[in-house]
Amino acid sequence: MNIAALLAGLLSGIIGGMGLGGGAVLIIYLTVFNDTPQLKAQGINLLFFIPIAITAVIIYAAKKQIKWRVTLPLAAGGTLGAVGGFFLTDIIGGSLTARLFGGFLILLGIKEIFIKDKNKS
Repeated sequence: MNIAALLAGLLSGIIGGMGLGGGAVLIIYLTVFNDTPQLKAQGINLLFFIPIAITAVIIYAAKKQIKWRVTLPLAAGGTLGAVGGFFLTDIIGGSLTARLFGGFLILLGIKEIFIKDKNKS
């Protein structure tokens, strides 16, 4: 068993269970350390996400932490966006997708460093 893969999966699961996007860890592991092409890494990430999402939804629903009236329209929009994103990624290819993903991570990191969250104070 590959220890690095086990740790990447564990960390991705923990972060994903917290609702913070564990796919970032998994995609970085797959593309950088496992030499997996970006588009395949995204597909693996989506498959990986299914059991984590189901588990998290069950736990959060049991704790009454889900506002269903807000969540269901968002889920419908997200589903449409996922279909559109799939076709868009197929059109623009893996190289540009990888650059966009990297740029998104950099911008998110900059935001986290420099922009104060009023709710955390």
